[in-house]
Amino acid sequence: VQLQASGGGLVQAGGSLRLSCAHSGRTVASYWTGWFRQAPGKEREFVAAVKWGGTRTYYAPSVKGRFTISRDNAKNTVYLQMNSLTPEDTAVYYCAATWRTSVTDYSSQSVYDYWGQGTQVTVSS
Repeated sequence: VQLQASGGGLVQAGGSLRLSCAHSGRTVASYWTGWFRQAPGKEREFVAAVKWGGTRTYYAPSVKGRFTISRDNAKNTVYLQMNSLTPEDTAVYYCAATWRTSVTDYSSQSVYDYWGQGTQVTVSS
């Protein structure tokens, strides 16, 4: 399985970006897909996660109300729409996926079996 994250870039504060995470190697869409980010000098942290059906979504408090995670299972792709970006959102964003159905903590990096390569998001002030 391979995950391909894309959509990062440079944007001014208050702007928007949409990240995409496409997986290949499995015909069935992932059960859980999450987005994580790592800022310079900081640990990687949870951003958002979505379950297979797309109706169960979860967000870190720092992005709730500004970011929206969604998925298109027909395209095996998960999106992260990021609005009202601030310089504090600057980080490398990673998508991760698992096909395990017994996940109890979607915010934990350890439950995800596959990771994308990361895409840089830079927000200028």
